[in-house]
Amino acid sequence: MCSFVSYLALAADTQVEVYADDSYPPYSYVENGELKGIYTEILQKAFSRMEGYKVKIKPVPWKRGLSYIENGKGFAIYPPYHRTKERPYMWPYSIPILDERVIVVCRAEVLTRSIRPIWPDDYFGLVIGNNAGFSSGGDRFWEAVKDGKITVNEANGNEKNIMMLGLGRTDCYMNDRISILWELKQLKANGMYDEGGKHARLMEGATISIEQGFLAFTATGADKFPHMDDFILQFDTVIYAMRRSGELQKILDDFVR
Repeated sequence: MCSFVSYLALAADTQVEVYADDSYPPYSYVENGELKGIYTEILQKAFSRMEGYKVKIKPVPWKRGLSYIENGKGFAIYPPYHRTKERPYMWPYSIPILDERVIVVCRAEVLTRSIRPIWPDDYFGLVIGNNAGFSSGGDRFWEAVKDGKITVNEANGNEKNIMMLGLGRTDCYMNDRISILWELKQLKANGMYDEGGKHARLMEGATISIEQGFLAFTATGADKFPHMDDFILQFDTVIYAMRRSGELQKILDDFVR
């Protein structure tokens, strides 16, 4: 009888598929065929605590995932920023899951010679590393670049930019804080970055901007997903509890320490 009741409870669970960005390390990415990342770990734990749902997370290329949400094929996707004007097909959003802070990291000597809290004014005259194709920095920063007040040196990816910074080829590097710390951790573990020895000691400088990542839902499939309101309510409740307890921060810290 107990087995039968357990079977009925399992059979009653609503099957839900959630899409994940497959190439956004360290937040959400596939490595050796396994979906990993900070958001992935948080959401796996959150979904396991929600009653009445069996959630499958499916990694997909980001643009494909957005198209699934737009045409109503997909139920939800993580971790988009809040872009209601650019993506009217995406609504509603969960409560914010994480803050993603874009910062500038510099060689210690650059920051110890001068306090530089104001972006971008305090960084005039410096060479700033940037990921090729990224538009971080803000309008005033790029105006300063255009006017010759700041020089930008672009390279592909975190690893190359951090190594150039460590070797003194740039003064600072701007990108998402967690992405930088995570990549630096990998480089040190692999013996590629000798901080304070062959490579410069690094320090955090000014905050450039703050974005938040969400679990977002399709705005075109409400009739197709009648459980959406309950799912969002349960998800938000679990995420809020994880934030209050400090569990979210611990997951974040474990990725970069």
